[in-house]
Amino acid sequence: MARAKTVAAGGGWLSGWGWDLLLGSIAAFYAVMAPYTKVEESFNVQAMHDIIYHTYHIEKYDHLEFPGVVPRTFIGAFIISIFSSPAVFIMRLFHVPKFYSLLTVRLLLGCVTLMSLRFLRIQVKRKFGNQTEAFFVLLTAIQFHLLFYSSRPLPNIFALALVNLAYSFWFKGSYLRTVQALIVAAVIFRCDMILLLGSIGLALLMSRSVSLLEAVKYSISTVLMSIGFTVLVDSIMWRRILWPEFEVLWFNSVLNRSSEWGIHSVHWYFTSALPRSMLVAYPLCMVGAFLDRRIVPYMLPVFLFVVLYSKLPHKELRFIIGSIPMFNVSASLAASRLYNNRKKAGWNLLYILMLGSFLVSLGSSAVTFIASYNNYPGGYALKALHAADSSLKEKMVHIDAFTAMSGVSRFSENEYPWRYSKEEGISIEEFQKRNFTYLLNEHRSISGYKCLFAVDGFSRAKLQPRLPPLSLVKEPMVFAHGNMRDPDVLSLNWPGCP
Repeated sequence: MARAKTVAAGGGWLSGWGWDLLLGSIAAFYAVMAPYTKVEESFNVQAMHDIIYHTYHIEKYDHLEFPGVVPRTFIGAFIISIFSSPAVFIMRLFHVPKFYSLLTVRLLLGCVTLMSLRFLRIQVKRKFGNQTEAFFVLLTAIQFHLLFYSSRPLPNIFALALVNLAYSFWFKGSYLRTVQALIVAAVIFRCDMILLLGSIGLALLMSRSVSLLEAVKYSISTVLMSIGFTVLVDSIMWRRILWPEFEVLWFNSVLNRSSEWGIHSVHWYFTSALPRSMLVAYPLCMVGAFLDRRIVPYMLPVFLFVVLYSKLPHKELRFIIGSIPMFNVSASLAASRLYNNRKKAGWNLLYILMLGSFLVSLGSSAVTFIASYNNYPGGYALKALHAADSSLKEKMVHIDAFTAMSGVSRFSENEYPWRYSKEEGISIEEFQKRNFTYLLNEHRSISGYKCLFAVDGFSRAKLQPRLPPLSLVKEPMVFAHGNMRDPDVLSLNWPGCP
């Protein structure tokens, strides 16, 4: 009980850097246990690989062969790659596999994200006290998505670091810096941050925290510098005059093409994404707004941001992940109030329910992590193929779109004698005429090739009438095939396919 009081009060070793160590350890665990990346992260992860390994040889860069639907900025990839380069250089001297370079850049990105969260935590402590700070960290720790995404090379995560910085400036009273941080996030990394900038900017003007003249002056200068920086860098990298986020804005908002990747109902963020990602903090954040009016001027603009974003048919959690830290602050205020009043009649039951919800949230995060761990069959398949064939004979591996989108990146590739092809548009019948040594794809049977092994991936969750009440169903998703005309491949000991 005494230990619980110490933790709740923010004392002991779990304070200051101790809180950062707790969150950092969890984020690092997620990165190490699920190191591979998916299609949404492909641009930045390939860009970081190419910056590190191909340097100024832009003609070798992946984005020129696979540009994606819309262009993205190289600025985030440059920042992470530059600071990762010394460690990668040492690893290359000792011929350490490139896989560890992937871990290096991801862990460094996680450090950047968590450092911005540290700035926010410090301002939460100064404005609302040690106890609120402690619950802010604990609520963040038992949630899965925020820390899992913190090291993932998504444009949203580069923007999240600036959003956290903006929130910390906001709490500190540095309102113009708040606006500037959000402008940089919107202009360079995620154009949809315009919605958050607009809602927070409007709140600052209405509260007279900044004058209209000051806001316009600082905004114009920051916008021009940000546009100039991204156009300069990205025009060189893409070999044409380009402002990437303007093209993204045009594609998503003007042409409304994002809906081609699926749509959700207008209430999806509030009825699915936020409840799943925030867990117990979701109801607590609403309670916090009623119990502590100090948070209302901060919560309302962020809430409005999510409402405005709900109008876009295509929805993903990562689009609004920047709202979660602020909602967690409100939730931590509610948790702190329940803790302070836990001995009073009526409050004690609510406090017990909150503690139980903490445990349920922790269990839910564990289940989600296990599902995510099994969500990268392509990466695991390529790793298993490398381990199975250690011969020095040159071999060509064809990687289909599904495999590439479920964990394979250039960081996963080995040096000679391995070679790789991601050629698109090859029919199943045509593979028999091609001289690939191995195939990694989603088809169980291909003429001319023997199925060597299969890698399972997460399929769905299933309720069951026993403990634990939830089980995860896995199914074979990526199949490795060997060319039947190659006796060296057939001579190896393969487990076969189910």
